[in-house]
Amino acid sequence: MEADNPAVWKFPSIMLVRSVIKPSAYFDSVTLMLAQKEVRQMPGVEEAGAVMGTDANKELLRDAGLITPEASAARADDLVLVVRANDAQAADAALKSAQELLVRRPQTGGEEYRPKTLASAVRLQSGTNLALISVPGRFAAGVARDALNAALHVMLFSDNVPLEAEVELKRVASSRGLLLMGPDCGTALLAGAALGFANRVRGGSIGIVGAAGTGVQEVSSLIHRGGAGISHAFGTGGRDLNQAVGGTTALQAVAALTADRGTDVIVLVSKPPAPEVAGRLLAAARASGKPVVACLVGAVVEGDERIHAAGNLEEAASIAVRLATGTAPHWPEVHALPAQEAGRLAPSQKFVRGLYSGGTLCYEALILLERYVGPVHSNTPLDKAHALESAHRSRAHTVIDMGSDELTVGRLHPMIDPDLRLQRILKEAEDPETAVILLDVVLGYGAHPDPANEIAQIVRRARQTARAQGRWLSVVASVCGTEEDPQGYNAQVSALVEAGVVVLPSNAQAVRMAGLIAEAAGNKGKVRESTLIVRPSAPVASPDVASVSAFLAAPPRVVNVGLGLFAESLTAQGISVIDVDWQPPAGGKQKFIEMLDKLNA
Repeated sequence: MEADNPAVWKFPSIMLVRSVIKPSAYFDSVTLMLAQKEVRQMPGVEEAGAVMGTDANKELLRDAGLITPEASAARADDLVLVVRANDAQAADAALKSAQELLVRRPQTGGEEYRPKTLASAVRLQSGTNLALISVPGRFAAGVARDALNAALHVMLFSDNVPLEAEVELKRVASSRGLLLMGPDCGTALLAGAALGFANRVRGGSIGIVGAAGTGVQEVSSLIHRGGAGISHAFGTGGRDLNQAVGGTTALQAVAALTADRGTDVIVLVSKPPAPEVAGRLLAAARASGKPVVACLVGAVVEGDERIHAAGNLEEAASIAVRLATGTAPHWPEVHALPAQEAGRLAPSQKFVRGLYSGGTLCYEALILLERYVGPVHSNTPLDKAHALESAHRSRAHTVIDMGSDELTVGRLHPMIDPDLRLQRILKEAEDPETAVILLDVVLGYGAHPDPANEIAQIVRRARQTARAQGRWLSVVASVCGTEEDPQGYNAQVSALVEAGVVVLPSNAQAVRMAGLIAEAAGNKGKVRESTLIVRPSAPVASPDVASVSAFLAAPPRVVNVGLGLFAESLTAQGISVIDVDWQPPAGGKQKFIEMLDKLNA
């Protein structure tokens, strides 16, 4: 059949599913999300999807009853438009509307000119010194190389970038005195500019280096709510502290904070690092002469008079505030009774199901939850023996990183588009063995404008499902953010509380609550003793960061390549930014891209 002819498949209960496949058609994920949401509101349409044809997305379509044989056969480079509607007329109208929405150019207030290339953007904006890149992973390394060749520092938000590309990009950047944060760098706070998913926090004397995006967000937000502030926060990308990359960006960031007169305390945050790399990083931080707080989630840090080890992100923030202000912060604990929650559960309800948008918060949950309930399964497990066969299906106690690479190929991060997680909440509520659903709600620039209300609506539906089956459903969450964030911390907490969610002030406290509920319901875990111990190594040579220090002297002047919402958030902060009207080379057609790569090799 012709690729643009609608495929038809009968869905049970009379509904009709139709799809259109657009071969090698590229649209950015935000455009797809907005089109999908608008089509869902059309008369006669029950559900709609607008996604790239990756395996993960096809699995989601299948789970949602939105699959056709043609959609199943789509390639990762193909655009899949699919609707489930009351009749053929409604389905055809919806598919036609979806295609029109995708080609319609978004209207902006001033219809400002958007250059087509990074090079033309640099020429258009004098003093440009940072490229913020969020294009699909298979194109990201090429754009980052262009930025480095233009002598720009780089924040590489894109994930799914090959490890060998990261190693080479950071080698080139370091040799030129440039900073390359990422790939998969979700957060940075530089000279007052919140980049990517960063929260709005007050300025202060605490600097953060994080190979952990939501780890940086959690610590910086708690520091703000604890009364202190941030000088700079560097995201390095989650792989920066592994053996292959060697901590290139983290070491540059520590050197920059060492030289920064406005930084009095340095906080190091990461998921488990390579011990040798962590040792060099700790040595560099100790040599700064400034107090250091180290929270390497999943590792035991051997501290000393200068290095203060923290067992979780909340503790890291607390120590940093005390060191910076002389007074320890206090975050109120919620006095919900785990035994009371557990007493409402049916005998079949045994398991905690954690659905996280933040990777570091997910990892922290895995470690803390095991102390209460024993082994926890995950798509990012602590032990490979507890790896899930599929991230789409839970098993016993399960905690999922919804933002992992496998679930974000061809779709938006769940902090922007919560639909995947919302569907999963309903799915977990249908399972008679689910006792507690554990969530993080992450606020800040670039994130969904009202995540708590989206979750609150789904929680109410999930509770109805459970009640219809004679069960109670306990939902526990933490909100990562500040009252200064666009979403407003207090309003987000209130929306969740009104829906019956038990809201705790930190992820660590939320995990403890979920664990205590499960424990009171009859689960008992065994504390995992960490075998990963890191200690400072011999002193290391400090990289030359003169150009990085100069870069940090004033808010960055940014060229944005990828998601337009990041440019919008920078504009809202008063940061100078040029948004590139980026399109993939060769129209996104893989075979032609490979030919171009061979010609350029």
